[in-house]
Order: sequence, then C-alpha cells, then structure tokens
Amino acid sequence: MTLLRVEKVTKRFGSLTAIENVSLTIEPGELRAIIGPNGAGKTTFFNLISGLFPPSEGRVRLDDQDVTALSPEERVRRGMARTFQITEIFPELSVIENLRVAVEMAEGHSLSAWLSPASKRAVNNRLDQLLTTGNLTGKTDVRVGALSHGDQRAAEIMMALALKPRLLLLDEPTAGMGDQETYNVAQLVRRLHRREGLTIMLIEHDMRVVFNLADRIMVLGEGRVLAEGTPQEIAANEDVQRAYLGEVAK
Repeated sequence: MTLLRVEKVTKRFGSLTAIENVSLTIEPGELRAIIGPNGAGKTTFFNLISGLFPPSEGRVRLDDQDVTALSPEERVRRGMARTFQITEIFPELSVIENLRVAVEMAEGHSLSAWLSPASKRAVNNRLDQLLTTGNLTGKTDVRVGALSHGDQRAAEIMMALALKPRLLLLDEPTAGMGDQETYNVAQLVRRLHRREGLTIMLIEHDMRVVFNLADRIMVLGEGRVLAEGTPQEIAANEDVQRAYLGEVAK
C-alpha cells in the first residue's frame, strides 16, 4: 500500500501561486528527495504535507486515508513527523531532557506527574535507543544549546524519531554545516533509512547528500514539478541541469 499520496495540490497566497498542481506518491521504505532552486516552493510543499498549510486545491492521503483537513498534531498521531530548516529544540535543556519530553509525549505521559516503575523503564529504554542511534550517548547531560550544529540536528531528528513515525520529513537537515557535520548527519539519515526501515522525505541543497541517499528525486521549479526520477535520470536531465544543477550533474 502506498504510504503517502499527494494529489494535485495547489497553494495560493493571494495572487501568488506557490505550489501548482503537484502530485507525489511515496512507497513504504522509500527515501525521496525534493530539490529545486530557492523560491521553488519546497518548504511550502512540506508544509502542505505536514498540515501547517491547508491546500487551496488537492488532497493529501496517508495510508490511503484523507488527512487534508487534519491538524499537524493529528498527522503526527497517524505516523507523520518532521523537522524544520531552523533546528527546533529546547536549547536550555540537556540532550536527555529534550529527548525525554518527546518520548513521554509519544508514550502518552506528557501530562502525568507520576510514572509507574514499568513506564519509567519503558521510557528509559527508549531514551537509550535514541541516544545510541543518534550517536549522542556521550553528551547526555550537555545543554543542547552548547552542542555543535550537527549534534543539535541529530538531537532534533531523534526527538522526531521518538514520536514513532512511519514517515519522517526532513527540511534541509544539513543546512549551514561543514563537510564533517554534513557527512555525520547524512550517515544518520542513511542509518534510519536502511537499518530502521524508515520512510523518509527530505529537502536538501547539498547535491552530494541528495545523490548519495535518495532512491528517487523530485525537482520543483517555480512551484511546479520540473522532473522526477532516479538520481541517474535527474543527473542526466538537461532541463534540470539548466534550471538548477549546473556542473554538479556532470
């Protein structure tokens, strides 16, 4: 069964059409990249999928259920989570405190002042898993605001993973990073995809990351689909090269 189906969505802001008649299907276990020049509509498209914006036209379906009118919170409950271009964390809290907030929320304990011993064990086990997956085990008590940009991003991705998504949306996960941090975050995304079997959509400007990670790529230009295909097909597409990739595709 198709996990995500976006059907001819359009988003208008007054007289400006940011997204026009864009369709997309994502199969379970796929890693799909969305690329395009600045202003192409990539983040607006993510906002339509995650429920931050309602579409002017079109539908969004998750597990063949129409979620177009559902809030972002309800979409999270149905298995969709996302990160943002600007890292969304609690900078004054430690790594473990940030993750605990997400884990307890996912387990339905967010309003509970007291946890049973069994619930505490379950929460702590999940925290250990997330710290290991995110390579954050040695930074448990470090204030997140004091971490490197790459580790902050890893913590944010682990907070999203704590919500037990089946579809994870990553908005420019390597933005503003140097080569080593970019490599580390790309390896984390690869682990989540290949080892955890997580279905992932990502917006990314770094073409090294895109072409090394993605199963398929959609290229947006001025709010429309310019091309879609495998990395090899996109690299060979002359329209894409002219519009966006330039020498990177050669």
